[in-house]
Amino acid sequence: MSPAFPFRSLVALLGLAATAGFGLPPNLPPGYPKGQYDEDKVPSFALPDPLVALSGEPVTGAEAWAARRREILSLFEHSVYGITPFGRPAAMTWTTETLGGPANGGNFLREEVTLRFNGTPEGPAMRVRVFLPVDGIGPFPLFLMAGTGPMPGGRGPADPAAAAFLTARGYGLATCDLGMVDPDRREGYPQGIRAYYAGLEGKPPGRDSWGTIGSWAWAMSRAMDYLETDPEVDSTRVAVIGVSRYGKVAMWAGAQDERFALVVSSVSGCCGATLVRRGYGETVASITGYAPYWFSEHFREYADRVNDLPVDWHMLIAAIAPRPLYIATAEQDYWNDPHGQFLAAIAAEPVYRLLGKTGLGTTEAPPVNTPVGDTIRYHCRSGGHGLNEFDWRQFADFADRVLKPGAGE
Repeated sequence: MSPAFPFRSLVALLGLAATAGFGLPPNLPPGYPKGQYDEDKVPSFALPDPLVALSGEPVTGAEAWAARRREILSLFEHSVYGITPFGRPAAMTWTTETLGGPANGGNFLREEVTLRFNGTPEGPAMRVRVFLPVDGIGPFPLFLMAGTGPMPGGRGPADPAAAAFLTARGYGLATCDLGMVDPDRREGYPQGIRAYYAGLEGKPPGRDSWGTIGSWAWAMSRAMDYLETDPEVDSTRVAVIGVSRYGKVAMWAGAQDERFALVVSSVSGCCGATLVRRGYGETVASITGYAPYWFSEHFREYADRVNDLPVDWHMLIAAIAPRPLYIATAEQDYWNDPHGQFLAAIAAEPVYRLLGKTGLGTTEAPPVNTPVGDTIRYHCRSGGHGLNEFDWRQFADFADRVLKPGAGE
């Protein structure tokens, strides 16, 4: 693809790429969620152009893109995730406790950080557990992970093996207990941070109010506030990472907060990194049916009219540009539409090109277990939903290229 590759031609190419090499629906395992899994039945659709402003003006340079990026983030706030009402609370404090090395004598040290958002022990809080290499000289680059694991189908970040792997590669790992911020259940609102701050303001939530994913993404930025003060962490080289629902969180946090130098989205699917207009696997109707509290109330209005959404997730990928992004999927994770995530990355390519970067740099879907891409990296590994050693190796290899000193020079 050339830097001048037009978006209309790209949309036409997506129509071809969506069907090339895809025929019969997959052989689904027993009890798999009901959905549309036949590429031949993916409807025709048109994607919003990330390089055309709401005014209709084309975006032709970096300054115009900065304004368009703010516009796109506002569209996602109003249409999908809800409006994040504020940034770092003025009263936020934290305490740290050194936990020492793991019981098995591994190669990392641990500390537990408790963020207190209103500065008091009685107020809302989040626990962040930080793992740092014993060997080497800091400050270290670090993966900041949404959630604490373990993750389905693979090792989670709470498993010492994940920390041991990353610290042996020269990276730190931090995990965030997002359940302390906002409970992951329909009836959890009264116990979460959204209700706490709405109560301080003395008003009930509105249709534009942030959902749970928005509050979790906000909490990831608060963890970043702490990491900027840790002398053993290089806060200019922090990757935000998440798996499954937390992959959605990593995408939204990474798009909003430009302090994250790398974004890693693993099997994030619908409302994470795939094109929802495809209607493949998990859909807007299904996700707002079982987890409406993840989003603003407005998002449910698009359940049966997804083509009216002013956004699709190639635009969220574009909002991360020109920073590097890794999108990881799995061959048998049909619910998460692995091919749709590849297509979303293709559709974000013109923005990366505008900003002087190559995104994927290809329109040909790679074989299984074969990572491709430049500033946007993508793989579809064998197996199903979750996170495994193959994923971690690819993330670390990519981080070696984009986060280590001299990367990109």
